[in-house]
Amino acid sequence: MAERAEIVEPQTRVNLLGLSQAGLEDFFAQIGEKRFRAVQVLKWIHQMGADNFDAMTNISKNLRAKLQQVAQIKAPQVLQQLDSADGTRKFLLQVAGGNAIETVFIPDGERGTLCVSSQVGCSLDCSFCATGKQGFNRDLSAAEIIGQVWIAARSFGQLRAGGPRRITNVVMMGMGEPLLNFDNVVDAMNLMMHDNCYGISKRRVTLSTSGVVPALDRLGAVTDVCLAISLHAPNDELRNQLVPINRKYPIAMLLQSAQRYIEGLPDNHRKITIEYTLIDQVNDRPQHARELAQLLKHVPVKINLIPFNPFAQSDYRRVSNTALRNFQSILMQAGFTTTVRTTRGDDIDAACGQLAGSVNDRTRRSERYRARAAAGLEPQPLRFVAR
Repeated sequence: MAERAEIVEPQTRVNLLGLSQAGLEDFFAQIGEKRFRAVQVLKWIHQMGADNFDAMTNISKNLRAKLQQVAQIKAPQVLQQLDSADGTRKFLLQVAGGNAIETVFIPDGERGTLCVSSQVGCSLDCSFCATGKQGFNRDLSAAEIIGQVWIAARSFGQLRAGGPRRITNVVMMGMGEPLLNFDNVVDAMNLMMHDNCYGISKRRVTLSTSGVVPALDRLGAVTDVCLAISLHAPNDELRNQLVPINRKYPIAMLLQSAQRYIEGLPDNHRKITIEYTLIDQVNDRPQHARELAQLLKHVPVKINLIPFNPFAQSDYRRVSNTALRNFQSILMQAGFTTTVRTTRGDDIDAACGQLAGSVNDRTRRSERYRARAAAGLEPQPLRFVAR
């Protein structure tokens, strides 16, 4: 699974930012150097935030000069950093191809969670998510994924001697579907958890998926991070409309796959996090809560309720506080640990579901969507009708 370094042409400089320890060892062997240099360089990049080889003082001048010729440390370019009144920080990052992605840091007391993107845009087109309306361009490389952690950590002074450890948790919940960029996401998560890099506990790294079942079935063989399922509906009929991938991998299939993943972990008493975005008059009725409790009664889960965050391309509305409290109460009375995700960073469009970036849409979905909507061919926002 480790990303391997290949030097194809002398003038091509290899980006070391996304290479694992094994990948760096291969790189140094290929340029005629000792493999142990990999650990030194790994620490310089990910623990001390070095972006040039001259800073690596425990490496000889000759080797530093050689590295300048054949390698680089290149992260996405920071186009904009926005700080919310509540302490949330959003980064707009330039990546190759004229695209921009977004990364969000969310503080909560001593806990600091970084929400990381895995793709430029998203192909799944969930109806309540701004990213999906931007279309899809490409997968991010391992360097572009771990680069988001590197940039955020540097912005807080974390990558220096005695620097504050602001990033305690990472969630793969930003732009894109992580399991559709399987290898690069796994490589980047392994760097997050590596002792010579960021040393984040496997219990503090979470992968969130909308339900790419074949990839989820592969996940347990290569990592043991925490798992979140982006569910948002208690039945297939409703989820088919909110999360279109459900038509291919319905709820029962998805939950079975998630249970297999959890049961295969060394510490298999962990729970799956169920993410449920509450949308006014769509999936927020007491009937939906009771149906959700019945669906999950034999699944080891904790439930995270997320009030819908409005964005320009959606007519959905935020759930009312009364409906939110009632929904949570029904689930808690049924015995489920149920939390409500506090909306953070909505003043800088950094709240859950609002990340959009700037995507050169290869699928041209946004253009198609506008044309179909103008012609009245797109489905109207869902509204709950009592049966």
